Amino acid sequence: MLIRGLYEVAIPVRRLQKAERFYRDVLGLEVGLRDDQRKWLFLRAGGAAGMVVLQENDGEFPRHHFAFTVSGSDLQQAATALRECGVSTRGPVFHDWMPGTSLYFEDPDGHQLEFFAPAPSDRLHDNARSSSQST
Repeated sequence: MLIRGLYEVAIPVRRLQKAERFYRDVLGLEVGLRDDQRKWLFLRAGGAAGMVVLQENDGEFPRHHFAFTVSGSDLQQAATALRECGVSTRGPVFHDWMPGTSLYFEDPDGHQLEFFAPAPSDRLHDNARSSSQST
């Protein structure tokens, strides 16, 4: 079996309405399905590429980390847009080993989120060559 990507991730939130405003209005995700009975909201992340499911939970839950792929050209624009919405960010940070660039921030429930822009494919080949030469 070959996994080809991640389609859905569920995120526990304390207040669904507050989380919805953040994920929809700040991050630009689109509502796919609202399940008022379970207090779940399915949001499309990248069109049909996958979904984020916000699940209201009034109990305790750990904070999680989630990363979303973005283009390199959108990363700086995203940093500016997040800051304009009052969201603190850290980065961009370049990671040689991936390679790619990350921008870190938190949602209203304290989950650590990341926008990740993969390096262009020529950089991937350069990184693979330098790794194999150093062994």
